[in-house]
Amino acid sequence: MPTLFRFVITLCILAALGYGAMLALVILVEPNKGEMSERIPSERINPQNR
Repeated sequence: MPTLFRFVITLCILAALGYGAMLALVILVEPNKGEMSERIPSERINPQNR
């Protein structure tokens, strides 16, 4: 039983660390905002039938 308890506690600690890392990313990282444009060649939009 002690090894099962230790295993469950270890899993809980790892889950808490993962949750904390995701929370830190949400709070601390700001996304870059801006417009983005990319030209698409007309051959890709209207392919010629052969």
